[in-house]
Amino acid sequence: MPSFTLACPGLARLPLLLASLLIAIPVAASGTAAPATVAALRCEYQTNPLGLDARRPRLSWQLRATARDVMQTAYQIQVAGSKADLEQGRNLLWDTGEVTSDQSVHVPYAGPPLQSGQRYWWRVRVWTGDDIPSTWSEPAFWEMGLLEPSDWQAQWIEPDVEEDVSTSAPAPMLRRTFWVEGEVVRARAYVTSHGLYELHLNGRRVGDQVFTPGWTSYHHQLQVQTYDVTDLLQDGPNAVGAILGDGWYRGQIGFRGQRNFYGNRLALLAQLVITYADGRTEVIGTDSHWRATNDGPIRMSDIYNGEVYDARREFPGWSTTGFDDSGWAGVRIADHGTDHLVAPAGPSVRRVEEIRPIALLTSPAGETIIDMGQNMVGWVRLRVSGPAGTTITLRHAEVLDQEGNLYTENLRAARQTVQYTLRGDGEEIYEPHFTFQGFRYVAVEGFPGTPTLDAFTGIVIHSDMAQTGHFRTSNPLVNQLQHNIRWGQKGNFLDVPTDCPQRDERLGWTGDAQVFCRTAAFNYDVAGFFTKWLADLAFDQYDSGSIPHVIPNVLATDGQGAAGAAGWADAGVLIPWDLYLVYGDRLLLERQYPGMTAWVGYMQRRAGDDLIWDGDPHFGDWLAFNTTRSDYPGATTSKDFIATAFYAYSAALTARAADVLGKPEDAAHYRRLSERIKQAFRQEFVTPNGRVGENTQTAYALALAFDLLPEALRQQAADRLAEDVRRFGHLTTGFLGTPHLNHVLTRFGYTDLAYALLLRETYPSWLYPVTQGATTIWERWDGLRPDGSFQDPGMNSFNHYAYGAVGDWMYRVMAGLDTDPERPGYKHVLIAPRPGGGFTEVEARLETLYGTTGSAWTWHDDTFSLTVTVPPNTTATVRLPGAAPDQVQVDGRPLVGADGVHDAGADGTDTVVQIGSGMYRFSYPMVSDE
Repeated sequence: MPSFTLACPGLARLPLLLASLLIAIPVAASGTAAPATVAALRCEYQTNPLGLDARRPRLSWQLRATARDVMQTAYQIQVAGSKADLEQGRNLLWDTGEVTSDQSVHVPYAGPPLQSGQRYWWRVRVWTGDDIPSTWSEPAFWEMGLLEPSDWQAQWIEPDVEEDVSTSAPAPMLRRTFWVEGEVVRARAYVTSHGLYELHLNGRRVGDQVFTPGWTSYHHQLQVQTYDVTDLLQDGPNAVGAILGDGWYRGQIGFRGQRNFYGNRLALLAQLVITYADGRTEVIGTDSHWRATNDGPIRMSDIYNGEVYDARREFPGWSTTGFDDSGWAGVRIADHGTDHLVAPAGPSVRRVEEIRPIALLTSPAGETIIDMGQNMVGWVRLRVSGPAGTTITLRHAEVLDQEGNLYTENLRAARQTVQYTLRGDGEEIYEPHFTFQGFRYVAVEGFPGTPTLDAFTGIVIHSDMAQTGHFRTSNPLVNQLQHNIRWGQKGNFLDVPTDCPQRDERLGWTGDAQVFCRTAAFNYDVAGFFTKWLADLAFDQYDSGSIPHVIPNVLATDGQGAAGAAGWADAGVLIPWDLYLVYGDRLLLERQYPGMTAWVGYMQRRAGDDLIWDGDPHFGDWLAFNTTRSDYPGATTSKDFIATAFYAYSAALTARAADVLGKPEDAAHYRRLSERIKQAFRQEFVTPNGRVGENTQTAYALALAFDLLPEALRQQAADRLAEDVRRFGHLTTGFLGTPHLNHVLTRFGYTDLAYALLLRETYPSWLYPVTQGATTIWERWDGLRPDGSFQDPGMNSFNHYAYGAVGDWMYRVMAGLDTDPERPGYKHVLIAPRPGGGFTEVEARLETLYGTTGSAWTWHDDTFSLTVTVPPNTTATVRLPGAAPDQVQVDGRPLVGADGVHDAGADGTDTVVQIGSGMYRFSYPMVSDE
């Protein structure tokens, strides 16, 4: 067996930007600080949203304060139909008056019914312990979309053109002209489609979103985007146009080569509502007056296969009034209905950043290859000049093979190829339209002249989530691991949480999302993203309660196949609970609760009276450690074991959800069920001496993480787990065991082993890919083997976030940043860092709904220092490891009696401190582990 090193000498030291925490909430004495102010107003997780369809939208805000221990004691919200009325306090639609409450997130609007298309302005002021209110916040607004099917005057239209729907067809283009007569004060465009769309108005692209209307369970809900197009209209003649792409609707989807999954005809629904200064309202919608063609420049655009674009076939000015469309065909009116149209709950996909390539290579095969320096998702913007008819071909791949050639075998049937044919009239700039690639390397063929790096720009796209987390340590390899985790999330959070962004798959696998959810919520604001996806999960859940493997469900084409796998379908329970913990979103938990109970009911029927769920097909501990040794040293955990473990855990979480939702009878039922399953589990899989299942790391990790063992056996089981880790010298877990492994080791006193696993640099480990130059998380521990060969190309993604779930342990244990389940959403912050592993510095920040919270520690010269940030209107419990209360100082002063400190005392070898909001710098002597 390989040796197992617990200490990590020689780690590089990097200074941390602790000043960033110190700026967050300056320390000031309570009596001299400026009063609290209100900022960061949000409605349904969005800032000034357009097109909402929530009938009682929830309002949130943050307090800003320089003093410590600031709590909101009351609030007042005012809502008006105009900004002027709001600022003058007149004609108010809703005025709460002074409400005694510390609630500052998810406050539901309770005024008169909201009207379609109307904008509502709102503001907040708060009280913080005295009779003097804060100043009013700056006004914010939300605007409603079209709330009723009858609000739609537009008709669904389909291009009346000949198409071969058995393959990727040319992208249809549609247009019409209309007149504007008078001064326009407001104009809104409400748009959706079957397939993807780009909207143009008077020669300009509308909005900055891409891949609209997004991917949903199209038969159940279809998203409508709302655009403010006031400034794009002109007095007199106007022209509107749209380009349609196959997208997920009818393009190739899944790894079975299927097309036309949702339908074989593309369609557009668009309604332009114009409001004039004289009070008139005019509606321009899709109807029989539109014209269409498929003779344009996009000859093919497919998500998996790329795009073929012939610039010689462009129609200059096609979306302007002067264009002659007499040669275009007409459109057909279609009856697709409007009762399933919804506003987007999550952020749209956008061009988020640009990357400049770092190298121009020539491969042994003679290809010119561009190295972007980062495995990314999006496409290449091409800048080129050359003769008309010249065709440039771009082929995309994640890695190079052992010889330095482009490696594309792992793409399977996905071509990931873009072809651009020049029109030949000077410099041309081109970006693909309805396709995206997962790549770091681009092979360039047919480029006129000698290509330079300036000709290529990487355009990074993903759902435009706000980055909320920051994590940094004194170890550069771990910092790169965090970079890789974040980039893996960016590349795979593209409207749905996909498994991978490059091969012929890119599907919303439930298991991958389930294991990564908590990590995802540290890195980015994923509240709206998962709210949208969970709605699709609820729609696609079968009547039996079984949940498909992927959401939206495009794998099952008959009956209830491709569903019901333990650890995957449990996403329907685990993710809503995780989001409740992170965001305190009780409404989301309430929406998903029927699906939670239905899934537990399905498991109950499958398990039967003995409560052991056996015999059904499952994925098990997917991609666990593999070995070529003939005696195979046991890293396989039985699927029956895993299924029964998740059965017990989902039942327990459903009981907790019932408690939150005020359903005591349900809570008692599911709690009893969970306890009965645990008893059956112990009889079937646990020996009296604490040996669990197949004696694998995953078996112990799940049993201990899910509290399946009696108290008397838990430490024995943890000791066996630790011994197995030492025996192997590395982890052996797969997708389901890995997220829990380090947490369990830490919980039962083996934090040193958890650090050792994190810091291992050889296969299998988290840092092995980092040492191989990875810039994202790999699907397999050995996607690229130590000998330079590749794993099975049938399933070997180099951008696959599941194993990045260790990020949750890094934030919650290394930095010690967590939320209290009893006061979720970081209303009460738990800060309990667990130093070790030779680290001298760890810093984490998180932008919560209440503001910035943070934990940053240093361990130098036998002094441990912890800087804590707690946002106003929250409190925190801080656990100081290895500290005696009388040795702890706060900002250089004794702990007892310090401003903002409510209570402090010893708990074993630690000191536990209760504090209010503010910035605190704790320091005390602690002997270093080096």
